[in-house]
This record gives sequence, structure tokens and C-alpha cells, in this order.
Amino acid sequence: MNYVSGDLRDQLAHVGYDVVQAGLVCGSGGNLSARIPDEDACWVTASGAWLERLSRNSFAAIRIFDGAPASLGGGGLPEPRVEPTSEIALHLAIYRTRPDVKAIVHLHPQTALLLDALGEHIRIVTTDHAYYLRRVSTVPFRMPGGTEVAALTAAMAADGTNCLVLSQHGCVVLADSVELAHKRARNLEEAAQLTYRALTLGRLDNLREVPEQFLDRLAGPEPVSV
Repeated sequence: MNYVSGDLRDQLAHVGYDVVQAGLVCGSGGNLSARIPDEDACWVTASGAWLERLSRNSFAAIRIFDGAPASLGGGGLPEPRVEPTSEIALHLAIYRTRPDVKAIVHLHPQTALLLDALGEHIRIVTTDHAYYLRRVSTVPFRMPGGTEVAALTAAMAADGTNCLVLSQHGCVVLADSVELAHKRARNLEEAAQLTYRALTLGRLDNLREVPEQFLDRLAGPEPVSV
């Protein structure tokens, strides 16, 4: 295994640093979470946390069923206690709807959002994009941080969609591991960049997407922790 091992918070901190360096989010503009094994709870980034500076104390433990602070394994909460991201409703709604989801990455990738603002969808051009993304859905605009955007996004993810663009806002990627969510986030923006380059060349109508025969081969289960 060549990914960060051990505590889920360390893995999420790795994601935070990498996605800021890659330009997929600026400062505290996104939020990350992971379902805690054997608990009805998740670790989620604190309100206002800068994603490239995360430590274990940058996360709040939140119960999934009611959104209250969680006490873990009788050991209490880490100190100092922190408030969760303002997008906590989004994370909880998805975890409640999708028991298979173990990690959620919410970012503000520039190319994906530019395409959305231009009314263009992200094309699935390469076999890697097809393998990791499968499909990308767009969630109509709702006010960030509210229960409406949370419920709508969870409903659109209920059919197994793992990559969603929140119109005029950001993206949400879901996976059964932090590592796979990280890979999906990177591939989503790369697919958006290829789409945008074709658009700027005036060749978007000629851009070939992945052949149906390859997509048919992916009709089985989603990739797991690859």
C-alpha cells in the first residue's frame, strides 16, 4: 500500500494538502469527511479549516443519524473540540442515503465550475476517467450550507452516482475509501480540463467520448479501493 495508512484524519489531511496544491480548492473553500469504522459517526473538517494545514485536531466527530457531537469508543472527543463545517448537512445526508459511502470530498475545482457556468457538461474522454467517474451528474443550484442542497444531492447520488457537480458552487465525490475519493476528485478535474481545451479549440462537437464497448465492460460493480 503506497497511500497514507492509519488514522482516517491523517488520510484526509493528505487529501487536503494535495488538492490545494493541485488548485482544486483555495484555502478553506472545501470540506472533507470519512465514516468512522464501527461507529454511526464521521470525521469532518472543522468550520473555516484551511485544507492544506489540516491536523487531527482540525476534525469534528459527528453522529450521522442526528448530527450531534460523537463520543468515540468511550474515549471522549479530541481536544480542543471544534465546530464542523457549515456543509455538515451535505455530508450527513449522503451518508444516510448511501451506506456504502465511506468518504466524501467536497471541493471547488475551477475548470469543472467554469464548464458548468458555460452550460457545458464534463465529457468522459479517457478510459481512466470512465473507470473512476463512470458518470457525472449536475445538481441544480441551491443555497450552500442548507438542508435543501443536502437533500437534493443525496437524492441524486442514491442511484450510485459518485461524482456530482453542484451548480455554481463546487463538486462532491463519494467513495468507499479516502484514497478512491481522492482519485475521483483528481480525475474529475482532469476530465473537465480536457473538455475545456476542446471547447477553446472550437472542437467540442468533435470530441470523442469513451466507446460504448468500454463502458459496457464497466457495467458491473464500482471500483473498490483501487
